[in-house]
Amino acid sequence: MYYDRIIEPTIKKISDTFPVLIVTGPRQVGKTTLLTRMAEKERKIVSLDHPTVRAFAKRDPELFIQRYAPPVLIDEIQYAPELFEYIKIYVDREKHCGDFWLTGSQTFRMMKHVTESLAGRAGIVQMQGLSNDEIRGVHFSPFCLDISELTQRMEQVTPMSLREIYGRIFRGSMPRLYENPDVDRAQYYESYLETYISRDIKDLSQVADESAFLNFMSVVAARTATNVNYEALANEVGISAPTAKQWLSVLVSSGIVALIQPYSNNALKRVIKAPRMYFLDTGLCAHLTRWSSAETLEAGAMGGEFFETWVVSEIYRSYLNAGQKPPLYFYRDSNQKEIDLIIYQDGIVNPVEIKKSAAPLKAVRNFSVLNPVEREPDQEAVFSGTAHLKAQIGTGAVVCMSSELIPVDRKNWYVPAWLI
Repeated sequence: MYYDRIIEPTIKKISDTFPVLIVTGPRQVGKTTLLTRMAEKERKIVSLDHPTVRAFAKRDPELFIQRYAPPVLIDEIQYAPELFEYIKIYVDREKHCGDFWLTGSQTFRMMKHVTESLAGRAGIVQMQGLSNDEIRGVHFSPFCLDISELTQRMEQVTPMSLREIYGRIFRGSMPRLYENPDVDRAQYYESYLETYISRDIKDLSQVADESAFLNFMSVVAARTATNVNYEALANEVGISAPTAKQWLSVLVSSGIVALIQPYSNNALKRVIKAPRMYFLDTGLCAHLTRWSSAETLEAGAMGGEFFETWVVSEIYRSYLNAGQKPPLYFYRDSNQKEIDLIIYQDGIVNPVEIKKSAAPLKAVRNFSVLNPVEREPDQEAVFSGTAHLKAQIGTGAVVCMSSELIPVDRKNWYVPAWLI
């Protein structure tokens, strides 16, 4: 069974705009499958996973481009970085949009060559695993707190129970696990980790110890939905803090972890500067933290963190699918006041709390910490150049297990988690 992908129009738009389309993302999220389905009849398809083809590309890249003349899809381009310079020469000469479609799982290795050779010539799309909408067969625009739009969504989707949501959280977002229900989930993720470590991580100079790196992934997974603390990560794994920072950047570049930055505005005081980290595939996160079933995960000590991780990853993915940088932030200050998520765009700040319960009380109490950003700047601020910091506080939300879209008060709403 194939699931239609929301990102398809974004890929087509990029291909119609740039000579080179680059689709990046973690392994096995469906990059090659999607591009193969989208490819027109005359487009050649070649994979550098094949050792003979890879050797040919590395040995004689110019002849390789002649043999696989555009339009062409080259899978796992990072295995033959020698091709980039010749792709540049070709597109500068021919100037045809969509000539090259490239995929790569090792983003941290590939993007260096893209920056050096294809700057201004390539459009880059970040792809993740299946979203909840794709699994349900509905295609919505990026999540925003437009109540009229959310009301329309209510009419198009079937409500999900807490058990169903944790079943989705536990299974994760890898297409293979949904296309073939007989695939053993635990074996799949174990194989996934082995492939990721042996093929994507092994040759990196900043990762000298593969077993320590796998342990590091497990520690990060156990801290999903928390603020980054490099010293704590380092101490738990037995590495230095700079190494922990390097290794976390590898996970971020791989598309496995997302870092959400704190919302900064000079009108707000004592804001914590450390970013917050989230695993983008909750199934992989659950496997690394050794939860054996959706039921034990839901009832366990990390049930709330996994619920928050799933909500954030779904919202994050909705923006990537539209080809947009996710406008997501969070708030935490030295007084321990927090707002789980802030959607900030077009000068509007939308605060979001994420709670596992059905109707959490006092969930919006911390939203008031944002009030200073909405105040009119005084005359001195206007002259000193800080008036631009003023923002509007828009609709707030408590994403929870509510059965309906219900107002909390005049400005904030309970939003069912299955509606995101």
